[in-house]
Amino acid sequence: MIVNGIEIGPYRDLSRANFAGADLRGVNLQGADLSGANFARANLAGANLVDAVLVDAVFTKAKLWGAGLCGADCFQANLSKANLEGCNLKEANLDGANLQGANLEGANLEGANLSGFDLWGDNLIGANLKGANLANAVLDGANFAGVIMPDGSIHD
Repeated sequence: MIVNGIEIGPYRDLSRANFAGADLRGVNLQGADLSGANFARANLAGANLVDAVLVDAVFTKAKLWGAGLCGADCFQANLSKANLEGCNLKEANLDGANLQGANLEGANLEGANLSGFDLWGDNLIGANLKGANLANAVLDGANFAGVIMPDGSIHD
């Protein structure tokens, strides 16, 4: 598949590629090097990004409904204001990632490392935080309606 003149696929070096505004629905980028890649306003619904290198990747206002995002490490990924609705971030290490203002409605963050995060203003409605590490996280202003909390309880 060729997008914006770039041949894409799993396990490819796509570092610093510009996919801003691209339609990447259902694309398989598993294990690809996406460090520094720009996915601003891109549609990645249903995309497979598991085990992709996302260091300094930008997902600002990207659509990631149902995408498989991250495997073990999302260190330094910029997911600010990204639409991560319904994303599977189970057990992802999001230490150092920027999630400020992100839409995490219905996201699966079970067992994820969110320590030290500033989640102020994030939409977490119905998200699964069971077993997530929220140590030193700033939670003021986040919408937690229906969230499955780290202890397994459901927030009212």
